[in-house]
Amino acid sequence: MSETLHIVGGGMAGSEAAWQAANAGVRVVIHEMRPKVETFAHKTGNLAEMVCSNSFRSDDSEQNAVGLLHWEMRAAKGIIMEMATRHRLPAGGALAVDRDPFAESVTDALVAHPKVSVSYEEVAELPSTDKWIFSTGPLTSPALGQAIQAETGATALAFFDAIAPIVYFDSVDMDMAWMQSRYDKGETEEERTAYLNCPMTKPQYEAFIDALLVADKTEFHEGETAGYFDGCLPIEVMAERGRETLRFGPMKPIGLTNAHDPENKPYAVVQLRRDNALGTLYNIVGFQTKMKYGAQVDVFRKIPGLEKAQFARLGGIHRNTFLNSPTLLDAQMRLKSKPNIRFAGQVTGVEGYVESAAMGLLAGRMAAAEILGCELPPVPPTTAMGALVSHITGGAVAKTFQPMNVNFGLFPPLEDARSGRRGRKDRYKGYTDRAKADWQAWLAQSPLDGL
Repeated sequence: MSETLHIVGGGMAGSEAAWQAANAGVRVVIHEMRPKVETFAHKTGNLAEMVCSNSFRSDDSEQNAVGLLHWEMRAAKGIIMEMATRHRLPAGGALAVDRDPFAESVTDALVAHPKVSVSYEEVAELPSTDKWIFSTGPLTSPALGQAIQAETGATALAFFDAIAPIVYFDSVDMDMAWMQSRYDKGETEEERTAYLNCPMTKPQYEAFIDALLVADKTEFHEGETAGYFDGCLPIEVMAERGRETLRFGPMKPIGLTNAHDPENKPYAVVQLRRDNALGTLYNIVGFQTKMKYGAQVDVFRKIPGLEKAQFARLGGIHRNTFLNSPTLLDAQMRLKSKPNIRFAGQVTGVEGYVESAAMGLLAGRMAAAEILGCELPPVPPTTAMGALVSHITGGAVAKTFQPMNVNFGLFPPLEDARSGRRGRKDRYKGYTDRAKADWQAWLAQSPLDGL
């Protein structure tokens, strides 16, 4: 009988790792501390629960690096992408997900798998025997965090991550707001009207910025010196960088026409994206915040159309820890000082649901191959998967290592002598064509049964 693989953490990465390893024929135990041990962000004990945005971002696999990552995970029969696609919501060119049915489906599939069992308890140490994957994510428990710190001999890097608020649709003033995806993007009318838009004039925008800057905010505790991840900045931090920053970020008005006043271009636009299949909940896009709850209500109700908004969830801020992976992990995502342990997901220094799940997919396959006595070929760095894992396990500069979303800047340059003179669209298509061919070839070389 083959060795059992233990996976700590049942989020995106842990769920995907379990699915991949179990389908390769390896017995898997998922150790999930919820619901016995709660976190401030999680609401259920479901596996793969989404705690922040409900978006997997762009689904374009020819011009977007995260869309390419979607494609690679689908090609690898990933459960996260299968269930995300099954429970997708209209969101223009993005893949937005109905969060509760999605998590329930992932949970049901894993619990029903004959090779998978779930143990609901907290793991607070790093074992020296058996094969383990730690995918505890940004909310790693304090006890386990201390054990990791003691083993690595280094202080874990950290930043603060913020959550956007969610609004009840029936509390939005639709005489002011309108439905439209940016540039009317989408193949169906539902996709072209996937976003709810709230327009602002220049005076309204200026008043909003003034209120944002003086609002009561959550402050760091004494001794906490972590910074923010640039891809998930609180809106008030963006506003502090310049009064026009938000208007060129999440509040940009380009590609939108006010259905109530098409002749006048809004100075700024706040977009909300559907958060569930019923269309009863919408999250405010890009509005991660560290404002205190009372201040959030006051400030967000200054947005035209949201004057009487009711909130299903207000925004929040939490500490997010991650490893200095380039110094601590080998190319197989194993902890150099304890090679029976792999790390996967956001704790490795990737950022985003999809990137986290992708690292779980690779960790699950690598661990399964090791348990079954197989040898996986190196993941091609020309693929989205390979570019990410190469970055975190040695491609990044350890001294300045920070969380990273997948992007074409991580990919090796195209070998075509003309690549430097290509236009961006042509170059991106070159990256994705090469990646898809190399990823399919890598999958075809896999010695794992069932995969």
